[in-house]
Amino acid sequence: MASDTFHHVRDFPFFELPHGVGAEFENHGHMAYGIQLPEILGFQITKFMILQVVAAGLTLLIFRGLSKRVQTGEPTRGRFWNFWEVIALYIRDEVVRPTIGDHHHDEHHGGDSHGDQSAKAGHDADRFLPFIWSCFFYILFCNLLGAVPMLGSPTGAISVTIPLALAVFAHNIVAGTRQFGFVGFLANQCPPMDVPPAMKVILVPMIWVLEMLGLVIKHSVLAIRLFANIMAGHTVVGVMLGFIAADGVAGTGMAWLVTPASIFGQVAIGLLELFVAFLQAYVFSFLATMFLSSCVHSH
Repeated sequence: MASDTFHHVRDFPFFELPHGVGAEFENHGHMAYGIQLPEILGFQITKFMILQVVAAGLTLLIFRGLSKRVQTGEPTRGRFWNFWEVIALYIRDEVVRPTIGDHHHDEHHGGDSHGDQSAKAGHDADRFLPFIWSCFFYILFCNLLGAVPMLGSPTGAISVTIPLALAVFAHNIVAGTRQFGFVGFLANQCPPMDVPPAMKVILVPMIWVLEMLGLVIKHSVLAIRLFANIMAGHTVVGVMLGFIAADGVAGTGMAWLVTPASIFGQVAIGLLELFVAFLQAYVFSFLATMFLSSCVHSH
């Protein structure tokens, strides 16, 4: 047994395979079998790196195909393509457009390219759709890869979710800066206050610092909650299966009861994990949209 309790949810420089398949090597005090990943220019390639490339590739392939079918102007046909179209439309119509609203910001840009694109799309929030869609589907595929045996969910590692949260933070800061200008964006973080000037001198700096700190904390939560939820789900699955090995080591003679109960629990949790994969991608995208809305609208 592995000495590391969270062994199966961690990132490694190899893909571990069933006993006897692939090369043999030592991993955290026990012998494992699998495929070792190479170093490129002194940089170690890891399992989660490969899986993130796979998730990005799936996102690109599916939505390039979907976009080509939508561009024809004809209804999308086929259950496979309809499935992804329904999800994309749900994110657009139930998350992005209602949260950001249809408030054209051309008065701040004087008819720039962003304003022209918004007008063509018919809804101001649509200019943010590519980024939110990319976040949702990339995270969804990262989550779903964890349902494939011997793989794992890259989003179960904080080293993956932190860059995702930083990407959202940077995108929202840029969007707010384009909307109000850099100085205007910073000033917009403090709400208007109908108080005497003497009190403003004290309150405005304090509230501005708190609001900026809150902006950083809100985006940090994106990384922590996604990582915690995905890791926790896979850990529970590992614990369920670990009962079988624990019973074998202890020699209680209860394998006839422990084994089927553990397998049933693992299957039930696995089905729940499929739902959680979609739910966590939705929650991340919804929160990212909320934070984006607060950056492009007046406080």
